[in-house]
Amino acid sequence: MAEIHLQATAHSYIANPKEPADYALKSLDHVWEDGGAYALLGPSGCGKTTLLNIISGLLTPSEGRVLFGDTDVTHRDTADRNIAQVFQFPVIYDTMTVRQNLEFPLRNRGMTAADIKARVDEIAEMLDLTDRLDDRAANLSADAKQIISLGRGLVRSDVNAILFDEPLTVIDPHKKWQLRSKLKALHRQFGFTMVYVTHDQTEALTFADKVVVMFGGEVVQIGTPEELFERPAHTFVGYFIGSPGMNFLPASVDGTTATVSGQQISLGAHYGALGNDQVEIGIRPEFLKLSEGDSATIQSIEDLGRHKIAKISFQGHSLSALVPEHQSITPGPSGLIFEPERTLVYQNSHLVTGVK
Repeated sequence: MAEIHLQATAHSYIANPKEPADYALKSLDHVWEDGGAYALLGPSGCGKTTLLNIISGLLTPSEGRVLFGDTDVTHRDTADRNIAQVFQFPVIYDTMTVRQNLEFPLRNRGMTAADIKARVDEIAEMLDLTDRLDDRAANLSADAKQIISLGRGLVRSDVNAILFDEPLTVIDPHKKWQLRSKLKALHRQFGFTMVYVTHDQTEALTFADKVVVMFGGEVVQIGTPEELFERPAHTFVGYFIGSPGMNFLPASVDGTTATVSGQQISLGAHYGALGNDQVEIGIRPEFLKLSEGDSATIQSIEDLGRHKIAKISFQGHSLSALVPEHQSITPGPSGLIFEPERTLVYQNSHLVTGVK
């Protein structure tokens, strides 16, 4: 295992990039700690797979360096980086049995038969493959084959990192939660450095210790699931994390007060006088409270069992509020309370830190 350091790493698929839009991955300087569990999260086309392929050696970056520990591996191929990679679709040998597929990476490294058997049996038990070890892989379903691919990635104990590129795409939805839990348990048990690419926030937040959120080829925030939810550093993170996503309203901000279309809203910090350059306030639906009054209008209500989602019109803007199941609400006029400590300020899409 190794610390992975990307130093001013960027990549463009254009021969002579001239502006930021020409880059599939904008310049990034980040250390992936030895033994960390990371998720790369973002929509299709945001640069997740490009970044993963730079780490693995399938792609040489246009700019910058990649270090594994103190070793510069920027121009080394995948075989020289001692990593394991699990792809979106199964990569196994159909002519082999499940056991033979799991044994293959270990036999190539000259391990003894006893050590190979012990390791294969351990991983097979973790992935519920013990009863299928003698089955030929060709006869298995697509999701079973992908579980074998996961096993092939996990069976080696000497790797610098294990990279997962949307590995649960073909897995039956009922099994996804179970497999994520098993990957998490394997990480705790063996301490592998793991990097997991996904566009699914549930997968990212349940798997990773730290989530790397990407948008437009740029890393917009790196943080724990709690940090991404409580203090999104970018409006995209607020939109993308949470269901429903964060509410944003154009506003003017002066001191401890935001003004939205003439309506004043108290803030939990002092921001001075911000300019008019794309200033917004953001608040999670969980922190909007309904009250007596008529400053807003409840337009519709979705009852999801454990809670309700109220769709609200406020000063010409559409908002969502999460309402406890036991609270009785009906469409029509309503008051609206913004929790000051939970109302955040953004300028040009980036979080502004106020003074308490």
